[in-house]
This record gives sequence, structure tokens and C-alpha cells, in this order.
Amino acid sequence: MTNFGIYFKILIILSCFLLLTGCASGRMQEQKEADLSFQLGISYLNEGNYQQAYLHFQKSHSINPKNKETLNSLGLIHMHFEDLQKARGFFLDAINLDSNFSKAYNNLGIVYIKMSMWNEAIEQFKKALSNPMYQNPETAYFNLGNVYYKLGKYELAITAYKDSIKRAPSFAHPYYGLALSYNKIGRYGEASDMLTIAIEIDPAYKGDRVKFVQEIQKNYLRIENNDQDFEDYLEIINY
Repeated sequence: MTNFGIYFKILIILSCFLLLTGCASGRMQEQKEADLSFQLGISYLNEGNYQQAYLHFQKSHSINPKNKETLNSLGLIHMHFEDLQKARGFFLDAINLDSNFSKAYNNLGIVYIKMSMWNEAIEQFKKALSNPMYQNPETAYFNLGNVYYKLGKYELAITAYKDSIKRAPSFAHPYYGLALSYNKIGRYGEASDMLTIAIEIDPAYKGDRVKFVQEIQKNYLRIENNDQDFEDYLEIINY
């Protein structure tokens, strides 16, 4: 082979290497942009700025449409905007990428609650809880308890709320659920005890029962047709 032929082959190899390196570098840069947009979206979401969060999640999604966390976050945004069908679609897309994505199952269950699709909601919460690696099972147990409570299945609700508390004893929400459930089945002393604990550990009240009553009364008067749960809370706190 002539020297020219050898040099020509070397030149082709170097060109291919530089091309591959350039492609890899471009993909890495795109991934950095997607990650940065996602993190900015999370920051805005935590601040309650849903529109800015949406824009950044959309940008991240346009760069990397196969990121389950971005899909889940877009689902949360659409759920906040009450666009439940779109929210459902994003959660399902996230689950299709990872069949063990408990966070998306839990969020999909909440969508079904909002759609009054109770059996479907129960199914999603149970799927979330079937993953032993789920980091926040207390939320799915709490949501499951809420569905059973809404359906009037108070014993099942109590079991789910207790399961939530077992996983996270400082999580105030299931204690409120227990208080309401015990009240419904006539276990008034236990209802009072659970409400007392809830108010004690809830960061919103830190044991301030007067503040709790004022908040409940304000919400009761503000909501059209009132809400039986608010009446029950006021009844329980006077036991």
C-alpha cells in the first residue's frame, strides 16, 4: 500500500472518530439542557409557580421525551390545571416507561379520585404499594384510605390510615382520616384522640386547637353547600 493510501485511511478513521465524538458531545449537551430545565421546573413547582414550571418541564420533555420523571411532573401540572385527561395520559406514559414507577401510579390514582372513578383509583394505589422499593408508601395508603372513606367503607379506611401511620408516624393527614372514620362508626373517644394527635403534629397548627377550629369554620362557610367533614371535625373537637 502506498504512503498516500495509508494516510488516506488514517484520515478517514480520524474523521469518523471526530464525528462520533462530536455526536456524543452534542447528546451530552442536550442531556445537560434537559436536566437543567427539569430542575428549574421542580424549583418553580415547589414555589407554586405552575406556569413557569410547565414551560421548563415542556422544554425538558422536548429534548428527552423518554424521561419518566418529566412525564410525571407534566402530569402533576395538568392535574393542577384540572386538565385530568392530559394528566392521566402523562402518568400512563411514565408508567409505560417503568412498570414499577409507584409515584406515577399514586398520582394516577389521585386523578381517578378527581374523576370519581373509585375502583380505578383503588387499583392504582394498590399497584403503587406493590413495589417494595416505593419510598413514600404512606401517601398511597393515605389516599387509599380516603377512597374507602368516601365509599363509606370505614373499617377498610381505618386499616389503610393505620398502615400509612406505621410507615410515617409524623405524617399528620392519616390521623385526620382516622378521626373522621372513627366518628362515623361511633368510636367517639378514639376520634377525639386521633384529632388531638393530628393537630399536635400538623405543622400548620402545632397543637393550636383554636387556630384549627377557626380554619375549619372559615372553610366550612366558604365552600358551597358546606362539607360534612368540616361539621364532623367541629363535633369531634368538642367531645
